[in-house]
Amino acid sequence: MRPAAMPGPVSSKARVYADANTVKSKDYWDYEAHVPSWSNQDNYQLVRKLGRGKYSEVFEAININSNDRVVVKILKPVKKKKIKREIKILENLRGGTNIIRLVDTVKDPVNIHLMFSDFMGIMHRDVKPHNVMIDHQMRKLRLIDWGLAEFYHPAQEYNVRVASRSYKGPELLVDYQMYDYSLDMWSLGCMLASMIFQKEPFFHGQDNYDQLVRIAKVLGTEELSSYLNKYHIELDTRFKDLLGQQTRKRWENFVQPENQHLVSPEALDLLDKLLCYDHQQRLTAQEAMEHPYFYPVLKGQPLSNSEGALAISSSTTT
Repeated sequence: MRPAAMPGPVSSKARVYADANTVKSKDYWDYEAHVPSWSNQDNYQLVRKLGRGKYSEVFEAININSNDRVVVKILKPVKKKKIKREIKILENLRGGTNIIRLVDTVKDPVNIHLMFSDFMGIMHRDVKPHNVMIDHQMRKLRLIDWGLAEFYHPAQEYNVRVASRSYKGPELLVDYQMYDYSLDMWSLGCMLASMIFQKEPFFHGQDNYDQLVRIAKVLGTEELSSYLNKYHIELDTRFKDLLGQQTRKRWENFVQPENQHLVSPEALDLLDKLLCYDHQQRLTAQEAMEHPYFYPVLKGQPLSNSEGALAISSSTTT
């Protein structure tokens, strides 16, 4: 007699800001109906190319009327809905702390351009080092590239093909579609682990299957099973042989002579509360900011342990 099939996935609701979009009028989040305001593209002159992605290219440019330097993101006209979503999200996020600011939008018959300059019911869904700009001299940080961002609605099923592999939360890797803002907190945890342990990326899978295996080798398979059972998630059969039996590792195991000056008990505690299988148990952004790890920052002091200051650097080694 075959065992009964596991019922469908258990619905999950964000612990915070679950109704952020519900309480707002529809025109706040209904990006498909949004009609952007377009400016004259002749107002901008491209200076140099800064980078490129799957759906866009990024340039430094000058507004010839004001002489202001801006960053121009040229979006490829492949998915109209995606373009309208990114524009609407950036318009909603104007004025947000540490969020790149939308200055202008222009279009020509082929491309759409977004002009950027330096808890709104929105998930970023692609938090990673390449999407964090830091001006060390001015001590400013900006989270950029909101191209994969999405409005959050409770119990809505979202595409799991988001985020870069090394920063994908377990929920994406096991095809759990009712995720929320906590996905971004997992990605933040991956970045924190990379910085303090000087290993970039910290979880480095060769594909999405291997990515979950790499995570399980640190967080354990017993804990993964508990997570799957809680939300009635059926794991792809291909994982059975790949995962095996893995014991949870202590974070102290990753401390080496070359990185011990970056590690403190507070850093490990924060990391442990971010890198949780269960998205409902991860710290929210507000809770993370209130964590003791950041007390020195709030007091205007450097983050440190008994060995010395914690210097957060963009250059890490694998």
